[in-house]
Amino acid sequence: MTDKTLGGASASTPHPTLKTLDVLVGTWDVSGPGHHGTVTYEWMPGGHFLVQRVHLVQGDHTTSGVEYIGYDPGSGTLKSHFFGSTGEILEYVYEVADRELTIWFGQPGSPARYRGTFDAEGTSATGAWAWPGGGYQSTMTRVHPAIC
Repeated sequence: MTDKTLGGASASTPHPTLKTLDVLVGTWDVSGPGHHGTVTYEWMPGGHFLVQRVHLVQGDHTTSGVEYIGYDPGSGTLKSHFFGSTGEILEYVYEVADRELTIWFGQPGSPARYRGTFDAEGTSATGAWAWPGGGYQSTMTRVHPAIC
């Protein structure tokens, strides 16, 4: 069997950039003006993808879905695909640096994005989704840590 290299990591070894997502692993309560819900992040066996399960309520609209976040060697980014319960498929790019989390809708530099900051303990993050003409504040509070 040959060892195929994918942007600095072997096919059997997850790319080291994925480790920046460890801060997300666990279950979080999400809340803000007009919305609330739960998101859970866990590593897929093998460690190549972080899986997010989403259940959010905004007014009378419920969003449920699953998102797979992995390293994309073509762009050198942490790219994701979100699959929603109403049939939508959305793409995002995640960036984590120090205690800052940015989630770009589409590609880095997009005007639609989330920017948030984790507290020193990594147990909450406060930030906002923003896009041309709109946005909202959001806070995530960890309710269950990762299960090892």
